[in-house]
Amino acid sequence: MADYLVHVSASINCTHGGSATIVPSQQRVKVEGNFVALLADTTTVAGCSFQVPIGTGTKPQPCVKIQWLVPATRVKVNQQFPLIKTSNGICQSAEQIPQGPPTIAATQVRVKAT
Repeated sequence: MADYLVHVSASINCTHGGSATIVPSQQRVKVEGNFVALLADTTTVAGCSFQVPIGTGTKPQPCVKIQWLVPATRVKVNQQFPLIKTSNGICQSAEQIPQGPPTIAATQVRVKAT
């Protein structure tokens, strides 16, 4: 199903409200003045306040990165698959413990991919 391409300035949050930043691996293709995000791009998370209970206290276990799993499958950007608004991923802690899916809240609304 076609959906809008994600770019590096898209609004992406972890399950707990932390904001994600995409570091682009390609510097050629843009939409609305921003580089298109690819499956292989590094996505870091800041501001996640998630904690897990340990005994009588808690241990900080914030999301620190997003591992993208499902990109567009019929379109490529520089021989790589781009992310679309319905792309699936997993937020992970520093210990690579899965924390839940990210939310792509807002992106550009002009270019779609499948």
